[in-house]
Amino acid sequence: MNDEFYIGWEDKAPLAIGKSVRSAVVILLILVVALGVLLSLAQRTIGVSVFEWGKVKNFSGVLKSQPYPHLLVPRPGASGGQGTFSSYYLVKPFKFGLDPEMATGLDGKAVSLKGTLIYRGGQTMIEVADGSIKPSDASILQPFDDASTSSLSLGQQTLLGEIVDSKCYLGVMNPGALTPHRACAIRCISGGIPPVLLVRQTNGPALYFLLVSRGGKPVNKQVLDLVAEPVEITGELERQGELLILRADPATYRRVPR
Repeated sequence: MNDEFYIGWEDKAPLAIGKSVRSAVVILLILVVALGVLLSLAQRTIGVSVFEWGKVKNFSGVLKSQPYPHLLVPRPGASGGQGTFSSYYLVKPFKFGLDPEMATGLDGKAVSLKGTLIYRGGQTMIEVADGSIKPSDASILQPFDDASTSSLSLGQQTLLGEIVDSKCYLGVMNPGALTPHRACAIRCISGGIPPVLLVRQTNGPALYFLLVSRGGKPVNKQVLDLVAEPVEITGELERQGELLILRADPATYRRVPR
């Protein structure tokens, strides 16, 4: 009788049994690795977003208070038209937008400030360090004129997307969207963070539209019930530099079934 018999207290298993066990272990490891790769490939990417936490930098530009506080920063070498500057959203630390009264008092003026960059997909935000906004050298106003800072109407549009809070989605949280992020997004938007309509394109990068009323005013309180929900919005679209702004009455927003 030549069948091998394994005894548990022996130092080594019989040759044939040991070989079979090693082969089975190798096959299982290969299957586990392959399954992990397949699962990772099947996941939807959450996009590249960055919050430069801990890296406080200096910025200077022209502060604009409408429709939401943002900083216009001249682009080196650019001249004429709305492409002469970059637009950076301005927010406070944690879940708060920049103080509207302070922003209104400095509207159109040259300022310097300190803050931390947040960015994603061509959209940039600065988390402004408390008390760091100061009047700056007025010479920085030179590149700006009525043509470069005026709004360009793009006509009436109907857009389908999701309302997100811009701070978390651009980088502070990742992915910062959809139902799991809803409670956080509501708190951010209610604290003054600019609400944005995120439109995911099938073939192309995502588009971002600042949401305002027909009169161009903030709509933070009016959109809370629709945050992180698919919605359809029809309104007047305009461009201010890099910013795409959608003017529409929040009462006309239409929730779309998932």
